[in-house]
Amino acid sequence: MNIARYSIERPTSSWIFLLILLIGGTIALQQLGRLEDPEFTIKQAIVVTPYPGASPQQVEEEITVPLENVLQELPYIRHITSTSTAGQSQIMVEMQEQYRAKELAQIWDELRRKVNDYARHLPPGAGPIVIQDDFSDVYGVLLALTGDGYSLPALRDHAKYLRRELALVPGVAKVVIAGEQQEQVVAEVSRARLANLGIPPQRIYELLATQNTVSNAGRVRLQDDAVRFATSGEFTSVEQLNTLIISNPGAREQIYLGDVATIHRQVEPIPRNILRFNGEQSVWIGVSFANNVNVVEVGEQLNQRLAELTYATPIGMDLTPIYDQPAEVNQSVSGFLKNLAQAVLIVIVALLLTMGLRSGFIIGLVLLLTVLGTFIFMHLFQINLHRVSLGALIIALGMLVDNAIVITEGMLVGIQKGQTRLRAAQDVIRQNAMPLLGATVIAIIAFAPIGLSADATGEFAGSLFWVLLISLGLSWLTALMLIPFLGDRLFRKGVPVATNERDLYNKPVYNSYRKLLTLSLRHRIMTMLLMLVLLVGSVVGFQAVKQSFFPSSNTPLYFVDFWYPQGTDIRATAEDMQAAEQWLLRHESVSQVATTVGRGAPRFSLPYLVELDNENYGQLLVRVNSSDDMPTMIAATRDYLAHYHPQARTKIKRMEIGPPVKAAVEVRFIGPDPDTLRRLSAEAQQILSADPGLTFVRDNWRERGKVLRPQFNETHARRVGISKQDVDDLLLANFRGKRVGVYRDGTDLLPILVRAPEAERVYLEQWQDIQVYSPALNRYVPIAQVIDDIPLEWEDSVIQRRDRKRTLTVMADPDPLHDETPAQMFARVRPHIEAMPMPSGYELQWGGEHEASGDARSAVFSSLPLGYLAMFIITVLLFSSTRKALVIWTTVPLSIIGVTIGLLLTQQSFTFMALLGILSLTGMVIKNGIVLVEQVNTEERSGKSPYHALVDAAVSRVRPVTMAAITTIFGMLPLLFDVFFASMAVTIMFGLGFATLLTLIVVPVMFSLVLQRKEAG
Repeated sequence: MNIARYSIERPTSSWIFLLILLIGGTIALQQLGRLEDPEFTIKQAIVVTPYPGASPQQVEEEITVPLENVLQELPYIRHITSTSTAGQSQIMVEMQEQYRAKELAQIWDELRRKVNDYARHLPPGAGPIVIQDDFSDVYGVLLALTGDGYSLPALRDHAKYLRRELALVPGVAKVVIAGEQQEQVVAEVSRARLANLGIPPQRIYELLATQNTVSNAGRVRLQDDAVRFATSGEFTSVEQLNTLIISNPGAREQIYLGDVATIHRQVEPIPRNILRFNGEQSVWIGVSFANNVNVVEVGEQLNQRLAELTYATPIGMDLTPIYDQPAEVNQSVSGFLKNLAQAVLIVIVALLLTMGLRSGFIIGLVLLLTVLGTFIFMHLFQINLHRVSLGALIIALGMLVDNAIVITEGMLVGIQKGQTRLRAAQDVIRQNAMPLLGATVIAIIAFAPIGLSADATGEFAGSLFWVLLISLGLSWLTALMLIPFLGDRLFRKGVPVATNERDLYNKPVYNSYRKLLTLSLRHRIMTMLLMLVLLVGSVVGFQAVKQSFFPSSNTPLYFVDFWYPQGTDIRATAEDMQAAEQWLLRHESVSQVATTVGRGAPRFSLPYLVELDNENYGQLLVRVNSSDDMPTMIAATRDYLAHYHPQARTKIKRMEIGPPVKAAVEVRFIGPDPDTLRRLSAEAQQILSADPGLTFVRDNWRERGKVLRPQFNETHARRVGISKQDVDDLLLANFRGKRVGVYRDGTDLLPILVRAPEAERVYLEQWQDIQVYSPALNRYVPIAQVIDDIPLEWEDSVIQRRDRKRTLTVMADPDPLHDETPAQMFARVRPHIEAMPMPSGYELQWGGEHEASGDARSAVFSSLPLGYLAMFIITVLLFSSTRKALVIWTTVPLSIIGVTIGLLLTQQSFTFMALLGILSLTGMVIKNGIVLVEQVNTEERSGKSPYHALVDAAVSRVRPVTMAAITTIFGMLPLLFDVFFASMAVTIMFGLGFATLLTLIVVPVMFSLVLQRKEAG
């Protein structure tokens, strides 16, 4: 098909195509889903199994190990990590990287069946097993509900109302409430009164458990009606519990529960999670969004619904956002769209100034249409607007104009040679269509490793490849279809016709370049030796470039993690953190402080790592007025914590971008004996603590915890008919409370707890006075008769395992204000850690950023050889010559020279995104080389001598090649100010700047060397 003739002679079709891109792209832009960061699947589920009363070692041996063996049978497993603590097993199951959200739904069902099948083999008292496969849900809107003078139950009731209403907003997937504290009915039974009355505690337990039970009494037929029996006797108020008769059967006197107990309703005294907001107790409401929705629009509907519900909010209650993803997305996407618009404008201005008004207008219009057309396909393929997809468009801008520049330049030159507009368009398309297609495909394939990477990082940045695939492919199509059509209209008048070909390039720029090229061709060996020296120097210099994985976010929010000694009560953790909370709130630059104690916050951002249940853990989410205040506040917070909270290990960190890691530096010790593991940990911690850049050095087994170990006298206990279970039930009821039944309050089921009054349970020293009921003697006896002593001992309160082996992980993080990257610190401590002698049967592994970065790069590099092979084959097929392909590929390694110079000059780290920048450079450099070599072939076919054909082809390619480089470099300018893309922008700008010189000098020189083009003329 003659595309040029079709587009010029059938203008209606061309206008329709143009308007589809213009109008359709504008509409698609409005309808695209918007996110702050691209979605990536967190391939983890948690299997939680309670085993009340069991020690960590018992939990490990009886619960964790058997469940790990069952889970390992699944073929999808990547890693299994487990935490065994007193009374609970938590197993984190991570699936292999290649699985995505669609496959995971089926995988979680299979995991659930495996675990539930094993549940019948659990030891007595263990379970039920809880499987949390929604661990990766992101609650992009996190709201704090507070109310001065309101109790937590009152806040919870209103939060439940809001949950019901907000879940109905279109685009909302799920609404959860965090910070709920269980209400309970407590019967404080005096053991002294029970002993005097001779009533066994078991009788009270049984009565409370059975009196309020819902049971089926059946039904009876009365004539034609079926009538149900509904026996009375259920409690309708807490006060009715006082009237429960507890006297022994046959006793003459009736004794009521109220005679021996004080009964009241209260919030559980030892909560699992304590939440505060700006110093006030609160509950948090998390809202997650459905897939592929415009988060900004859903956020507006959510705010509108909240405004409508204001009438139902009790006076004094406030609902404040802790994290508002729609607002963050709106700001982020608006900023990127602004950057995109600036980049497009910069490129168009550069084109107008260098290519002339008409040529610049044509190329700029085609560029705009290509970008808008990309939005249409993004909408069709459900690729949302976010940091990576918009960044990909900015990266693509320079490459998008390459095809348009070549076609426009070729058409203009043809007209200047005296050809008709149609003939000029036909010639340039016939000559360049396939080479440009091949070069475009090569540029796309250069990004394929990230699009095909199975790693989480590949999933995070994968849209980079797909957006470039769409936009570059579309740029080739628009260049062939629209530029002949637009050129036919704009080049009708005012295009000067040159008298001969030399006049076209008889300008200072071309003449200067011709002289430089002639000199380089005359000294070909010296030219290539100079390039080799620069290459070696850049490789050596690259070792001085800082290495990093992903940068921190510039969101004005930072986290402060508190880790107190193992065994610290959650209430003590909360009390100590309150002082830090109040100190932060006194600073004018701090806008809000949200506090969570006992566990991490609901996952409000994908890179946020949720800490599992730990009473000795707490976190402050500190939002400052602007990102400029961050360094000052982080430094002040660090100094304050060191002086006023020395008992806590604290970590300050910013919000992350990209897949998160638990710690920047991690070293894992694997082996069977806890004492040996702790010895290795102490040695490693000493090495890490000595490094000036590392802070918060700790291990995940933490400190050994205290345990009271009552010494049960089996002989004496048998004599009085008391079992170990009786003693455990007594201690539980006396000091904490024994759950014996359920009280129904509407939709709530409140546990009924029996415990001793405060006066009888406060002092552990009085344990000898506790009375235990003997069924055999039918009376109470002092517990001292069956317990010899209660010594205080130490135990491993946390046992961590990884891939079914005991694994202790030592972790450290860089100072958030330190200039060095984690990679630099890792390089310093690595030889010292690896020099540690490992006992037989023990193993050392590296984790943290080193492992995550290595996994991400290996995932990319795994498909790199195949991609490069495909690119090379395409290059060979384009020219039917291996030697010409080798000439073009010679420039690829030399582009590292500009990359090294750029990263060292700007002091940017070589991040994962910079690695992708180098891959993109490969495609750009090869594309320019293909255009130049194809022009050499054209010049040779016109009858010129090989040498003159080479020189004239190089001169004629000066403007297209340099313009492509200039537009790309200028288009990157907005990305220099984005922390995520800055290193990639520097890599491409400096790498391409030097690569342009390579294309214009090295390619002709190598062409002359390899293909023997050395005639002097």
